Amino acid sequence: MPAPLETGTPAREALDGAITAIAAAGCDTPRLDAELLLAHALGVKRERLLSEPELPVSGAAVRAFQDAVRRRAVEREPVAYIIGRRGFRRLELTCDRRALVPRPETELLVDVALGLAAGARVLDVGTGSGAVALALKHERPDLRVSGSDASAAALELAALNAERLELDVHWLQADLLTDVGEFDAIVANLPYIAEHERESLAPEILRHEPAEALFAGPDGLAQISSLLAQLAELPAVRFLALEVGAGQAAPVAALTRAAYFDAIRFERDLARIQRVVVAERHG
Repeated sequence: MPAPLETGTPAREALDGAITAIAAAGCDTPRLDAELLLAHALGVKRERLLSEPELPVSGAAVRAFQDAVRRRAVEREPVAYIIGRRGFRRLELTCDRRALVPRPETELLVDVALGLAAGARVLDVGTGSGAVALALKHERPDLRVSGSDASAAALELAALNAERLELDVHWLQADLLTDVGEFDAIVANLPYIAEHERESLAPEILRHEPAEALFAGPDGLAQISSLLAQLAELPAVRFLALEVGAGQAAPVAALTRAAYFDAIRFERDLARIQRVVVAERHG
C-alpha cells in the first residue's frame, strides 16, 4: 500500500503512489486503474486528472481513494465493482457482484445481431447485468428484446440498468429456454470455463465474480450443450450467436449442427480468438 495521503496532495503524487501499489500487486493496468479510482473519488472525469495534474486531493476524497486503492491492490477487487460502473459499447452500466463485469469481447454478440430483420424477437440468455440486451435495444430500437437469467439477483441489476437508461427490455427468470416463449433469435454469453481451469483464473475473477456465471462442468460446455439440446426442439429460432472460450468454437459448432443449424461461422475477438459462434437456420 502507498503511504497515507495528506489532504491537499496533488493528483499526480496521489496517482504515483497508487500506481506503484497496484502494479506491485500484479494488476495488469495499474495506471488506468489508479486514474479511474482517483477520478471516481474526486467526482471528476478521468481526463481532468491529465489536464490538471496539480488538482488537490482533499477532504473525503482522501479516504475514499485510499480505500479504493486498498480494495484494488490488496483484495484485487475489479475496478468496475469498486466504482460501480463499466462502459459497454455506447452505454455505461451499473456493475456489482450480482453479475459478471461486462467484457469487450462480449460486444461481438451485439455486432453480429445488428443485422437481424426489423422487429425480430431476440432473447439474451444469461443476460447478467443486461449488457447485451440493453446495447441491442439501444442500437436497434425496432427489435423486441428480452433478457433472461437463472439468477434473480442478476435480473434485479439488469432491470436497474434498463430503468436508468430508459430502455424497454423484458426480463425473464428462467433456466435457459424453459418456458420463455417464442423467439426468432438467441444470443448468449453462458458460463464456459472448465472446472479444472478454476485455479488459473486471475484473483479479480476467482475471488469476486459470481461462480455460477463462470463455470460449466469438466469441459466448460455443460450450459451451452443444454441450450443447444433445447434449441433442437425450437425450430422458430432462426438465428443463434454464442460466446465461447478459447478452443471451444469447433466443438460448439458441431453441437450447433446437431441442433439443426447451418451457415455456421466464427467471429474473432481482438486477440484473434474465435470468440463467437454464429449460426442460422435456412431450411
